Amino acid sequence: MTNNINVILILITALGLNQAMLGQNIFLRYNQLGYHPEEIPSMLILSDAPLSGSLVLRNDTGKEIDLAIETVSEGKWGGLPHQYLIQLPDNPDPGTYSVISGGKDLASIKIGKDIYSPYREDLLSFMRQQRCGYNPYFEDICHQGDGRIFYAPVPDSTYYDFTGGWHDAGDQLKYLITGSNATARMLMAYEANKSKFADQVDELGHSVPNGLPDILDEAKWGLDWILKLHPRKDWLIHQIADDRDHRGFKIPARDNAEYGWGPNSYRAAYFANGKPQGLGNWKSEATGIANLAGRCAAALAKASMIWKKKNLDLAFAEHCAEAAREIYAMGKMQEGFQQGNSFGAPYRYNEDSWADDMEWGAAELYKLTGQEEYLKDAIHYANQIRDEVWMALDTMNHYQKYPFMNMGHYALYEVAPDSIQKKLAGWYKQNIERIAARAASNAYDIGITFLWCSNNLLVNFITQVILYEEMTGDLQFHNLMLKHRDWLFGRNPWGTSMFTGIPVEGEYPEDVHLAPTALLNDTPAGGLIDGPIYVSTFNNLLGLTLTEADEFEIFQNEYVIYHDDIGDYSTNEPTMDGTADAILMWALLE
Repeated sequence: MTNNINVILILITALGLNQAMLGQNIFLRYNQLGYHPEEIPSMLILSDAPLSGSLVLRNDTGKEIDLAIETVSEGKWGGLPHQYLIQLPDNPDPGTYSVISGGKDLASIKIGKDIYSPYREDLLSFMRQQRCGYNPYFEDICHQGDGRIFYAPVPDSTYYDFTGGWHDAGDQLKYLITGSNATARMLMAYEANKSKFADQVDELGHSVPNGLPDILDEAKWGLDWILKLHPRKDWLIHQIADDRDHRGFKIPARDNAEYGWGPNSYRAAYFANGKPQGLGNWKSEATGIANLAGRCAAALAKASMIWKKKNLDLAFAEHCAEAAREIYAMGKMQEGFQQGNSFGAPYRYNEDSWADDMEWGAAELYKLTGQEEYLKDAIHYANQIRDEVWMALDTMNHYQKYPFMNMGHYALYEVAPDSIQKKLAGWYKQNIERIAARAASNAYDIGITFLWCSNNLLVNFITQVILYEEMTGDLQFHNLMLKHRDWLFGRNPWGTSMFTGIPVEGEYPEDVHLAPTALLNDTPAGGLIDGPIYVSTFNNLLGLTLTEADEFEIFQNEYVIYHDDIGDYSTNEPTMDGTADAILMWALLE
């Protein structure tokens, strides 16, 4: 990557500094995608020596405005001792602005109302690249042996057809835990911004329009898989494969993983029985299946309404509605959570909440059916979960409070009585205020906790603020939300976007923990990487080996760490579910 190096050289020249004499390195940190005209853009300057000279903002007409520089004295991250805050003028006109010093351009800042559109389809393209079964990116068919069932009321290893769905991340496991949420989020994205989603590909991802927005094609890929995982009225499968998959990078159609039937053959399928599971050295925890059931019901009910309203496929709409009712009933019968399963390593999805998911499912089923029982259930579960999410915690286990925000509160708000609406909005606000309190402690105004998959937390915080604003009209947290958005696109210690390939001319993750990167020397655009984590967490993870010198070494510190290195699965692995969450965030930001 060369972008940071170029900025160093330009700044040294522009400020009239002699690197040999002063040894000065200077870096700008800002949203590389750009800013909306109604925002108040700001950026940070990081330097290893005090700045000298002045900064000027020049617009498209050549008009120049002096920029004030505010010294950051506390809450500095990034390893460089001298940090400064620059705020651009309020409500700038659309256009491209240059930051000038000594007659030299330091950076170009884009202001416009359409800064997200060029990259919207990249996120959907990344989702297609994660498909299992027929994959249009690899132009091949994989994992046709999914799967041989365990823990079901039939003999272990009995075969059923559970093909489809999405590979989880750089590995090729498939989880209903994440797949159900990803499907529902894409349906929400469509509802939030219908006019923005194009029809460029067919249902298999070929470059032929099929009359259906691509966002619905991708959501249907998830819906079809959920329906396969529910082959009987009282059955639900929650996971395909386990960490026996982890045998290095591999092309999906040439999977060398071994589950007892030879490489690239059958894979284990786990039946959701609400009990601890594990076929190897480790056992998951479980108390029920309501987390899975609630999210599946929400996705299926929402799909039924969309397909019926658009008159797309009435038989499919009814199939989704029937499955939603059946799976929700399973959740009521087995309240509690089912976690992900591991085999030879301790890492798994440790979800331990479920009332929020049942609230979400019940709210969507009420909208679908109008049956008061579902509304009463949704209110009951809302009062049970209240404000319980990760935002109230300083630490948690991996995916403990999934799916990282309570979508049930938002789904219920639309149909709830006024007194309940006030509670729902209040619980959202309490969590936002917790993030705001943390954000006040650092120069970046970032209040998330840097747990594994911190970018998922960040995307969900942005989403929750936007939904809270929609619910209440309260904009007091809007600028805080924008600072968290800006972190995703470069206003962070490393100056990098957190999406592969976005923006095209910017700094973004390239050497990611993904098979196409490792084997094909190609990194698909649009994937949201895991993101920075606490140094203490990084130092205690197993199997991490950096493959080259750390290009961000001078920005690392004792607090948070990030590497653009294929060996760092903890910070630099794009994930399917994180990208799906970001599709909804993107639609809301637009």
